[in-house]
Amino acid sequence: MKALISVSDKEDVVEFASELAKLGFELLSTGGTYKLLKENNLQVQEVSDFTQSPEMFEGRVKTLHPKIHGGILYKREDENHQKQAKEHHIESIDLLCVNLYPFKKTTIMTQDFDEIVENIDIGGPAMIRSGAKNFKNVIVVCDILDYDKIIQALKENTLDLDFRRSLMIKAYEHTANYDAYIANYMNECFNGGFGASKFIVGQKVFDTKYGENPHQKGALYEFDDFFTHNFTTLKGEASFNNLTDINAALNLASAFDKAPAVAIVKHANACGFAIKENLLQSYIHALKCDTLSAYGGVVAINGTLDKELAQKINEIYIEVIIAANVDDEALEVFKDKKRIKIFTQKAPFLTRAYDKYDFKHIDGGFVYQDSDEVKEDELKNAVLKSERKASEEELKDLEIAMKIAAFTKSNNVVYVKNGAMIAIGMGMTSRIDAAKAAISKAKEMGLDLQGCVLASEAFFPFRDSIDEASKIGVKAIIEPGGSIRDEDIIQAANEYGIALYFSGVRHFLH
Repeated sequence: MKALISVSDKEDVVEFASELAKLGFELLSTGGTYKLLKENNLQVQEVSDFTQSPEMFEGRVKTLHPKIHGGILYKREDENHQKQAKEHHIESIDLLCVNLYPFKKTTIMTQDFDEIVENIDIGGPAMIRSGAKNFKNVIVVCDILDYDKIIQALKENTLDLDFRRSLMIKAYEHTANYDAYIANYMNECFNGGFGASKFIVGQKVFDTKYGENPHQKGALYEFDDFFTHNFTTLKGEASFNNLTDINAALNLASAFDKAPAVAIVKHANACGFAIKENLLQSYIHALKCDTLSAYGGVVAINGTLDKELAQKINEIYIEVIIAANVDDEALEVFKDKKRIKIFTQKAPFLTRAYDKYDFKHIDGGFVYQDSDEVKEDELKNAVLKSERKASEEELKDLEIAMKIAAFTKSNNVVYVKNGAMIAIGMGMTSRIDAAKAAISKAKEMGLDLQGCVLASEAFFPFRDSIDEASKIGVKAIIEPGGSIRDEDIIQAANEYGIALYFSGVRHFLH
């Protein structure tokens, strides 16, 4: 039996090769891997000696040889294949251990395009694909985490067809991921990220119990190990719907750097938000916005969930908590609550991945775009259109309202007062309906809107929303502007003594 080992990531490869040698495998290797195995006193033959063909073109050609690919690909059970192998002196290669040149790592570490191109692996993917194609005869290994499993299976003679098939699938996933990253990188360099093809590749983190509904399957996939490093389950199991709500809540709660922000989300829309002097007060004021909708919702905490805050949250039914960190005493508060789910990022503050691109499935394909963000200077660069200027406190509230609006389904309007959201209308087919719905809800909750500020994620098409705002005492408004009736909006603001700012940036969310 022969094992060909050629790896860029050499972690644990000496131990793996040693175990293979003990099991009777003859070792073949290349370049740096050969040198490392040799230095560790393993009997190993260099591929160029095995093929009787030297490495060429600075190592670009070394394993691309019939004695390598023939040894991997020929069908052991096929008499004609056996005859050809014997005729051409091709020996079987029964195990292939390959991981690829670090193309992605190279793109992060350097902008030298020639160096990046040199880290596009050719022989590695070719061998992996060959081994995967002939998986019934060849054990194809491309994941360091599989080393121990394979050695154990070989020792126990349990490396059956199902095991081999699982390695085959992983091999094709590995090469597909690799090629997808290269294609996306090249399109990023030369086509602004929008090439003729777009590849979206993620790694499975876990299966969800089901999808949005019980008859649908569901799973969480991640980019760049984001959830592996930033999502720890402390209690319960995250469902498909939980994850979309967690995403909305986390995006909002983390949008204010280290501020003690608390967001409450239901069905991916905010129903509560506040930034007060501490997290406990932030939660108390966030909850006031809509206690009815908060029931069974998701709470995101930009900081540590401690015992005092946990006890307050525990006064009503909250289904999910996502916190930057969670005290043991806080977790103990919920020990008898079977339905609550608690997750943490184990960090001082909540963090986002800040994916550069965003996409949405539509029937028959998907639409793809740059991700939308509220820039840090968006409020600073907003243009005052009214006679009245907003106060410093109103400007702080405008920033909160503007960011909430950007993370909320269109059409929406957001009302904020003293660092807390006190009314929101979202997902409406008209902006005036959103305004009226928000005001009606706030009155139902017994909240005083006098002196609040208002944000809209898109322009007001008519002055009617400004008229409504005046009735409840709105003091300042921020919106993108850009309507053919902007002058009517400005006139209305001046009539009511409302400070009006145009940001120039629309934040539709559909």
